[in-house]
Amino acid sequence: MTGKIAGKRRVFSGIQPTGDIHLGNYLGAIKQWVESQELYDNIFCIVNSHAITTRQDPATLRAKSYELGAMLLACGIDMDKSSLFIQSEIDEHAALAWILDCNIPMGDMSRMTQFKDKSSKNPKNINVGLFNYPALMAADILLYQASGVPVGEDQKQHLELTRDVATRFNRDFGECFTIPEPIIPKIGARVMGLDTPESKMSKSAKGENHAIFLLDSPEAIVRKCKKAVTDSQSGIIFDESRAGLYNLLCIYEIFTQQSRAAIEAEFAGKGYGHFKAALAEVLIDSLRPIRENYARLQREGGYIERILQEGADKVRPIAKATYQRAKELVGLV
Repeated sequence: MTGKIAGKRRVFSGIQPTGDIHLGNYLGAIKQWVESQELYDNIFCIVNSHAITTRQDPATLRAKSYELGAMLLACGIDMDKSSLFIQSEIDEHAALAWILDCNIPMGDMSRMTQFKDKSSKNPKNINVGLFNYPALMAADILLYQASGVPVGEDQKQHLELTRDVATRFNRDFGECFTIPEPIIPKIGARVMGLDTPESKMSKSAKGENHAIFLLDSPEAIVRKCKKAVTDSQSGIIFDESRAGLYNLLCIYEIFTQQSRAAIEAEFAGKGYGHFKAALAEVLIDSLRPIRENYARLQREGGYIERILQEGADKVRPIAKATYQRAKELVGLV
């Protein structure tokens, strides 16, 4: 397909420009996106159209979209190796979603667990877009002929729907879409809340000490680590039944790149206070370059807007070619 980097598997990833980026977003997705840039032909999308399934302030959404672009660049997304753009800048996303909508059974869409979850959280704004969200997500992926999609466990169902609709479309109308496969990281895909280790770390959680954000000050990081929920047991070991401690140890494991045996040996005979102080130090050191890069990018007036527009221009021919093929196959000419 048009634009594919020779010899590299094309991978599509999307992230919403709502809230602030926290460790869960970083470890579960962004860090791995950065590290995969030599391996894959990566297309990264700021999915602002998805964001409006819940009510957004227009000015805030616009600002957050550009802030997220700056954050991704600060984390290490390299525009010479990857493509980064804002979803709404390419009209084919919404256009292909309509074609897919007309080829997805209501029953398939009704089974989507995220719709049920988001509906229960926002009972006053259960809109058609929220219900059809998976069709737009499928369009995002299929437009670029992506063969891989990094997903957390909570997104696997949406990717299965994408695979199903693409397979049916190819069968019923003719070859059009690449069938994408999930790429699921072994660790870091599901970082839990520091105050609620039974729940996934979330941008929307209200607790002051729930999440560590990438732009948190060193003082805030120390405070949040100190207050992180553990348990009343002894011994700092990787034990999944001890949810709070296990979550913190997994975070430490990813940032230090030490083996679990080495980490357990490092903290043998030591208490939670010692471990939490060490974790805070690692986080402060690891996140400092991101904070500094972000501040530098924000000082360069107009730079982020220009880079994101260049990214859209780079991938637009791929989207146009795929949509034109789908449009012709269903008779929309």
